[in-house]
Amino acid sequence: MTTPSHIAFIMDGNGRWAKRRGLPRKYGHKMGTEALERTVKAAAELGLKAVTFYAFSTENWKRPQAEVDYLMDTFRDFLNRKKDYKDKDYRVVFIGNLGRFPDDIRDACRRLTEETKANSGLIVSIAMNYGSWEEITTAVNRLIASGSSSVTEEDVKNALYTSEIPFPDLVVRTGGEVRLSNFLLLQSAYAELLFTDVLWPDFDKKELIRVMQEYSKRERKYGGAGGSDAET
Repeated sequence: MTTPSHIAFIMDGNGRWAKRRGLPRKYGHKMGTEALERTVKAAAELGLKAVTFYAFSTENWKRPQAEVDYLMDTFRDFLNRKKDYKDKDYRVVFIGNLGRFPDDIRDACRRLTEETKANSGLIVSIAMNYGSWEEITTAVNRLIASGSSSVTEEDVKNALYTSEIPFPDLVVRTGGEVRLSNFLLLQSAYAELLFTDVLWPDFDKKELIRVMQEYSKRERKYGGAGGSDAET
């Protein structure tokens, strides 16, 4: 079976999962965090090299303040509990503009990055205050500031938030929606896309195996010929 090296997840459906059970949205986010932790563990067991999670977008600040505040507390709890990632040989990378977060969250992100940077196991990339258009604009401004008058594709790649991690082979969106929502637009140019009706809090190792099996059935052509047909 051909397996992906890097899977990126758009973790959608926390609110709907809670609503269907008559629970507050914040409980859905709590269970979504547990699904993330299950997926990290399963990814390592299944031999993946990297996973990326869309945890908080640049647009999520528009949500009700009470929900944003709860998400900030959820991040704090998660970051404080992930000290074991160092011992598990996971390497944690944060992508996005962390500058808008409270100081304690930024500091916790930097500590976890520093503590795990020498690890050689699964790369766990977490997108926080991330949006592709913001990332691309930031990359362009970095290149302008460096004095570049012209750039190569490699220059752009190295200026992105994801410069330290490989591009995803597969992007999975849970929750039934069929769109990328400003997530890894450049990086996923040739990634396989998979949309599932499973709500994120219900995502587990069994579902991860299923999406990996689906990936194995696909033929990645990168714009070239595959089989008897060429992409047009």
